Amino acid sequence: MALKRTLGTTDLTLLVIGNVIGSGIFLVPSEVLRMSGGNVTTASLVWLVGGVLSLLGALSYGELGSMENSSGGLYGYIRDGFGRFPAFLYGWTLFFVIGSGTIATLAVAAANYMGQFAELTPIMKKVIAVSLLVIMATINVRGTRGSASVQNVATAIKVGAILLMAVLLFALGNGSAAPVTPATTTSLSGVGLAMISVLWAYEGWQYVTFADGETVNPQRSLPRAIALGTSILVAIYLVANLAYLYALGPDRMAGSERVAGEAMAAVLGDRAGQAIALAIIISMYSAAHATVITAPRVFYSMAQDGIFFKQLAEVHPRFGTPAIAIIATCTWAAVLAMTGTFNQLLTYVVFVGWIFYALGAAAVIALRIKRPNAARPFKVPGYPVTPALFVLAAAAIVLNTMIDKPGQSAIGLGMVLLGAPAYYLWRRRTS
Repeated sequence: MALKRTLGTTDLTLLVIGNVIGSGIFLVPSEVLRMSGGNVTTASLVWLVGGVLSLLGALSYGELGSMENSSGGLYGYIRDGFGRFPAFLYGWTLFFVIGSGTIATLAVAAANYMGQFAELTPIMKKVIAVSLLVIMATINVRGTRGSASVQNVATAIKVGAILLMAVLLFALGNGSAAPVTPATTTSLSGVGLAMISVLWAYEGWQYVTFADGETVNPQRSLPRAIALGTSILVAIYLVANLAYLYALGPDRMAGSERVAGEAMAAVLGDRAGQAIALAIIISMYSAAHATVITAPRVFYSMAQDGIFFKQLAEVHPRFGTPAIAIIATCTWAAVLAMTGTFNQLLTYVVFVGWIFYALGAAAVIALRIKRPNAARPFKVPGYPVTPALFVLAAAAIVLNTMIDKPGQSAIGLGMVLLGAPAYYLWRRRTS
């Protein structure tokens, strides 16, 4: 039984936005301004260039999405471009750490923010986090269409909250963002670190490719949605940054640890804290829900290829969803949330995702060589420069992490390579 195609361009566009916007835009801008030497112009350019680089990746994946008709997205791009082994390592890491760890992180963080509305013990917070995971799993198992509708509403609410916040900051702020003189000397290395932080903030648009097997007319819808969604993200991030600057000014913004909360407090007083907390909770739920919609489709595809647990390839006879893959993902995320191990795992492994994101963009070039006559309803503009620039940006993130944290990086790569024996075991069993 095949997955039902129920997702349209609007669903995918909101999925891109929902997957990317978590808590980063409420916290990261002050760090980026600090790394940019307090220079407003430099920081704004970093956000813009980071968005453009992400858009280059989105356009590259758009070409691949227009070629593919099976579920799995990025996993399938890596498999077709470079073989099953690197594709398996990506799926393996996504299941055990990156995907499930991200879901667990967002659920736990949302539960922690709920502590601003009522006093919660650590046990109560864990129960709330697991309850959120149960809700997500239930909604997703019962139907992709219904799950996408919930995601659309949650994404619309959080985008609306960010835009409303920006309007209030512009309307009630004192215009103190005007100075653009650097607080300190802007260094090239500082700008580079700021760029990496910005690329992290944009990370997540790749997940929408996992749902291409449930997309109506994916050759048309996926390229449009991934490019449109990423472009909207650039606009939202720039508006939010300018609003923070308008309310706080460069010095206060650069020194802030909770830039959104402090900006709102500056114009509305301390009572704004709970409003920001509610917006962040909705934002994190939306990001986690989007990951639950998308990530299990990779594990479903891996099982179909015979290189993962075969039960994950089963489609629910009534709901038409990869129910077992969804339940397995949320169950493992719940284990990580209850044990608190997701922090350590993500710390070691999350940078590795950018190796696979680079491979995905490089697959555009590989498949142009391997399948020159394949139908490509959408071709990435500026080929081969467009995918090459994104590959270089991804490589910069990976290399910076390896240089800055060599021990941690080695452990992370080792954890990924633990999937090698499992891969050959599944291949042997399939043979």
